[in-house]
Amino acid sequence: MQAPVVYLNTTTQRQSGHQAQIANITAAKAVADIIRTCLGPKAMLKMLLDPMGGIVLTNDGHAILREIDVSQSAAKSMIELSRTQDEEVGDGTTSVIILAGEILAQTFPYIEKHIHPVVIIKALKQALNDALAIIHEISVPVDIYNNEAMIKLIKASIGTKYVNKWSEKMCELALKAVRTVVIDQGDHKEIDIKRYVRIEKIPGGEVTDSEVLDGILLNKDVTHPKMKRYIENPRIILLDCPLEYKKGESQTNIEISKEEDWNRILQIEEEQVKLMCEQLLEFKPDLVITEKGVSDLAQHYLLKGGVTALRRVKKTDNNRIARATGATIVNRIEDLKESDVGTRCGVFKVELIGDEYFTFIVECQEPQACTVMLRGASKDILNEVERNLHDAMAVTRNVMFEPSLLPGGGATEMAISVKLSEKAKSIEGVAQWPYQAVADAYEVIPRTLIQNCGGNTIRTMAQLRAKHAEGKHTFGIDGDNGKVVDMQDYGIWEPEAVKLQSLKTSIESACLLLRVDDIVSGVRTTQ
Repeated sequence: MQAPVVYLNTTTQRQSGHQAQIANITAAKAVADIIRTCLGPKAMLKMLLDPMGGIVLTNDGHAILREIDVSQSAAKSMIELSRTQDEEVGDGTTSVIILAGEILAQTFPYIEKHIHPVVIIKALKQALNDALAIIHEISVPVDIYNNEAMIKLIKASIGTKYVNKWSEKMCELALKAVRTVVIDQGDHKEIDIKRYVRIEKIPGGEVTDSEVLDGILLNKDVTHPKMKRYIENPRIILLDCPLEYKKGESQTNIEISKEEDWNRILQIEEEQVKLMCEQLLEFKPDLVITEKGVSDLAQHYLLKGGVTALRRVKKTDNNRIARATGATIVNRIEDLKESDVGTRCGVFKVELIGDEYFTFIVECQEPQACTVMLRGASKDILNEVERNLHDAMAVTRNVMFEPSLLPGGGATEMAISVKLSEKAKSIEGVAQWPYQAVADAYEVIPRTLIQNCGGNTIRTMAQLRAKHAEGKHTFGIDGDNGKVVDMQDYGIWEPEAVKLQSLKTSIESACLLLRVDDIVSGVRTTQ
C-alpha cells in the first residue's frame, strides 16, 4: 500500500505573512463583536441552539462562546481566553474577549503599514506593565468581614445578569456559601467552591425560596420503605464498599455436583452479608451511606438493627458529607474505628419535593461544605440562575483571597486609557503608535456600556475623558441610562483579581496572535 501523500495547495491551504495576520485579526474582531452586546446591565440575551435541539438563553460570555462551533484557528484561541478567565477568576469573561478583540483591531492599521509585529508586541508588553502599575495605584482595600460592603460588591458582579431582580437574595446565598467552605489556616486560606459547594436545582417554587443549607442535600430516598426517614443527631458511617456478598473474580468457575453444595454456597453468601452487618451494628450507627450497592439481605439486617441506609451516592457527594459531618470514608468494614463515625450532623430527614424524594443531612456544626438549594419556575431559569450564582461565588472567593477593589462601570479601563495616553507622548520612535493603540483600545468598555443602553456615545465619552483628565479616576458609566457617574456614590466596585486577570489575558493573547505569520494545514489524500 502506498504511503499517503501530503499536498499543500498554496491558494486555499496556506495563508502566509501579512494575509495570516489580517485573517487572525478579522476573526478575533468577529468573535468580540458576537458578545459585545452582552456587556453591562442592559445586556441582550443570546439564544443558543444545541445539536440536540435544546435551547440555552444567556448573556454570560463564557456560556455563549462555549456553545459556538468555530473552525478558524484564531477564533478558537479567543474562545480559549474566556475559558481561562472563567477558570481563574470566574468573572469578566465577556470583557476579556472584547478587550482582546479591540486591542487587535487598534493595532491592525500598523500591521497594514508593515510595522514589524515584534515592535508592536514590545510596545504592548510595555503598556501591560504600565497598566498593572496604574491598577495598583487606584485600588482600594475592603473589609471582607463587613457584610454590607461584601453584598454591595457581589451585587455589582451580578447586576448585569439575569438574576439582577433577585440580587439581594443571590448575594446573600453566594456570601453564605463561600463563608461556609473557607478554611483559614493562618498563613493561607483554602476556599474550594468547586468541590464543596453543590448547587441542587429543584424546579418549582419561587427563586426567593432558594437557600444555603448548613449541610448536604441528596436526590435520594432510603433503600427500604420501612427505614426511618427522620433522625436527630444521627451517628453516620460512610462506606466506599458494597454491602453485598463478595463475588469471585471474573475468571472464577465453580462446578457443583450435589444439590447440597449449591445450598451451602448460598448459605456462605448469606453468612458473609450477616457478618458485615454485625460488624457495622457494633458501632451503633443511625445512618449508613455507601457509594456502592446494598443487597436485600443487608437491608433486612440493617432494618432490624434500626439503621437507615442510602446507596449509590456519588463520590463527590460522599466527600462533601464527610467534610460536613466529620465522618471518614471507609473502604473496608473491618477497618472501621469509633473515630470514623460522623457526629456533627443535627438532623437527617427525607422529604418529598414535587414528585422526587430528597435527603437532607443538615444543621451540621461547622459544616465546611454546603448545598445551595435553587428553586425556580423552569429548567431554563434555573440553569441561568446557576451560571450567575457561580460568578457571584467566584467574585466572593477572589475578594477573600485579595481584599482590594477597583471602581466598576468602565472607570478603571478609562483611567488606564487616559494614563497610558499621557505616557505614550514620552515614548520615542515607532513604538509610540501601538502603545497609544492599547490606550485607545481600553476605551471600548465604557463605550460599549453606553452603546448597550442606547446612550449618546460621543458626547458621554467626551464628558468621561474630561473627568479623568482632571484626575477623577472613580468616574465611570451608569450602565442603566448611559450617564457619567462617580462610582463611589453609585457603588459599583469590582475585585482587583478579575481586572488584573482580564488585563493580562487580553494583552498576552493579542501578542500571541500577532506573532503568527503563517497558517498551514496539510490535507492528506491517498491515491
